[in-house]
Amino acid sequence: MGESIEEATITNWFVKEGDMVEEDDILLEIATDKVDSEIPSPVEGVVKKIFFKQDELVAVGTVIAVIGLDGDDSSSTDEKPETVVKEDGVDPEPDAPDEKKSDAPVVSSQGRFYSPLVRTIAGKEGVSQEELDSIEGSGLNGRVRKEDLLNYLEQRGAAKPVQAEKTVASAPGSQPSPKKEAVQVPTMEGDEIIEMSRLRKLIADHMIRSKQTSAHVTNMIEVDVSGVVSWRNRVKEDFLKKEGVKLTYLPVFLEATVKALRDFPQINASVDGDNIILKKNINLGIAVSLPDNNLIVPNIKDAGALNLTGLTKKMNALASAARSNNLNPDDISGGTFTVTNFGSFQNDIGTPIINQPEVAILAIGAIKKKPAVIETEMGDMIAIRQKMWLSLTYDHRIVDGALGGAFLKRLGDYIESFDPHAGNFKL
Repeated sequence: MGESIEEATITNWFVKEGDMVEEDDILLEIATDKVDSEIPSPVEGVVKKIFFKQDELVAVGTVIAVIGLDGDDSSSTDEKPETVVKEDGVDPEPDAPDEKKSDAPVVSSQGRFYSPLVRTIAGKEGVSQEELDSIEGSGLNGRVRKEDLLNYLEQRGAAKPVQAEKTVASAPGSQPSPKKEAVQVPTMEGDEIIEMSRLRKLIADHMIRSKQTSAHVTNMIEVDVSGVVSWRNRVKEDFLKKEGVKLTYLPVFLEATVKALRDFPQINASVDGDNIILKKNINLGIAVSLPDNNLIVPNIKDAGALNLTGLTKKMNALASAARSNNLNPDDISGGTFTVTNFGSFQNDIGTPIINQPEVAILAIGAIKKKPAVIETEMGDMIAIRQKMWLSLTYDHRIVDGALGGAFLKRLGDYIESFDPHAGNFKL
């Protein structure tokens, strides 16, 4: 599995016990909090035992099935691995718990089931069993998910001041604060109710958590991209014939972004408590719109090591894999900075939400012809130029306005310095 992935849900088995499989045949489909993946068979053989059913949540590293090779008469396929969490909240081995395994799933005195990941986080953060039992879970049958616990920990940090406010409100002569309830949305005849997909729910949780975590501020700048447009129009046909992929404007902007991130490494960073982590590699996330109107952000690993052609090919490959549901978990983990292209929808300006745990995200607007004042040796003149807006949203906890503004200005300078004849940046 990819970096940071600790558990996955089996969403579908394509084989059953006794089936013959070839190497690379698809065995099952799994879903994590990041991406869905199809898992191929590493060998040719017979499926002797399947330990987990559809919709079961399994910890990474757990044996989920046994495939027997020719001549393999192993009899060790009857014991089911211990590290499993069932979505229905039932202990898979209630009669034979392994008390020695510290990372085993735990059922509380109230009969509530917790995954190893949730128990680990609770232990590190000092969350008592009573607190854990009080958390409202968003998983199947009320199971507490990682996101539920993290949201609880964020709110717990503000518990004392909240209590103080309640005490003041309850002073003599004052009215107690009314309890906030979920907003009831009225429906009318003819309204259509559509349940959110699993991916849309994950996106919603991710966006809300980002706004609750980071202090969002957005700076904007308009840049002249006439040189980029002129160069791309001149070379796009030859590029397609030579490299086999279409050349868009975006790879040029990605290359400029890499150069700016090298100049301002504080933007290519993450926050871990009171520590700022400056990332060594630039893993450039590219927001990809999917056919079902959802969004996913695969990232180009070590984008700083790629030239314009390499960025173009890698970007196209990731976008194609995303739209055909063929991304690997590692493709969407480990990003350090994200770029989203509003211009593909002919939008001018936007204020994107930071992709946690990154500290900034860049939005690129549509390229449009505009009248502009040009300084020449003969004086100022008005000309038609190709213009585009850039928006940088950053985490104001660690990125001040001066730093965010300087980074955005440097990025704009790189783009405006692009030489349409040489196909590179003059700066």
